[in-house]
Amino acid sequence: MPSFPLRAGASRRLAIAAAALVAGATLFAPAGAFAQGSYPSRPIRLIVPFPAGGGTDLIAREVANKVATRNGWSIVIDNKPGSGGNLGVDAAAKAVPDGYTLVLGQTSNLAINPTLYAKLPYSPEKDLTPIGLVASAPLVLVVAADSPYKTLADVVAAAKARPEALNYASSGSGTVAHLATELFQKTANVRFTHVPYKGAAQGSTDLIGGQVQMYMSSVPTLIGHIKNGKMRPIVVTSRKRTTDLPDAPTVDESGYKGFEAATWFGVAGPAGLPKDVVAKLNAAFNKALQDPEVKHKLASQGAEVKGSTPEEFGAYIREETVRWGKVVKESGAKVD
Repeated sequence: MPSFPLRAGASRRLAIAAAALVAGATLFAPAGAFAQGSYPSRPIRLIVPFPAGGGTDLIAREVANKVATRNGWSIVIDNKPGSGGNLGVDAAAKAVPDGYTLVLGQTSNLAINPTLYAKLPYSPEKDLTPIGLVASAPLVLVVAADSPYKTLADVVAAAKARPEALNYASSGSGTVAHLATELFQKTANVRFTHVPYKGAAQGSTDLIGGQVQMYMSSVPTLIGHIKNGKMRPIVVTSRKRTTDLPDAPTVDESGYKGFEAATWFGVAGPAGLPKDVVAKLNAAFNKALQDPEVKHKLASQGAEVKGSTPEEFGAYIREETVRWGKVVKESGAKVD
């Protein structure tokens, strides 16, 4: 499998863009950077449980690159998509708890899937060690550039005139995008038809080609298509407008007060990680997140840098599991 070395002092943007095209890209630290006997003394594998090029992958590569170059570490990005992110998270949960296998999980596979899936192969609470919250990003509802729908009111009116006639794409059943749209349908008393995809690329192609009428996904996933004029944003799901899409209104200001949904991303490892390793990783990721370059890069992709202690991230996962578990049950969504 091909890989692209990212070295301190190299062209960051070019390297990340190239690496995003393939799975398993490696971020190499300068030669001889590891101290004998100290952690880490060999490359760290960071599993991304979604395909290369998507929003989770882009955030993982940007942050991991900064952690690697700041600390002289080597971090290998390992894309393991499948089953709503479950395959990648399960691989991390079953890894040796030595700090050399981590995962960048997110809302769906850490907080939604425990309720959505009848048989989940791992328990986020029992089988993972939270390391830190990385970022959060609102969702955006988009239509093709030539769509007749200009506002959320247009979409709602069309859906009420012809229930279930409008199709909307998402990157999979049970994802935040799917459940947020289910929540909106209940709020607005309308019905769409859900068309789930296995990733972002095909859904985007089908929206642009007219096979589906709408697409709901995270801002980092779709912002490239929005900026190149192939998609038109209708609304964002954050409580406030996002700086990268200042003309896109929120669902809240479009008449549905209090509506808010976001997808978040965080680093975890297998259960039983040594406390000193967790502390070292948490400090390294938090410092990287405070780097102005990282903040700017993530903001340009529609994501907001977060950061947390391991304990705060663990508590947040539990809170989000309760919140989204309720939405799953009310929507009736289930995956065997």
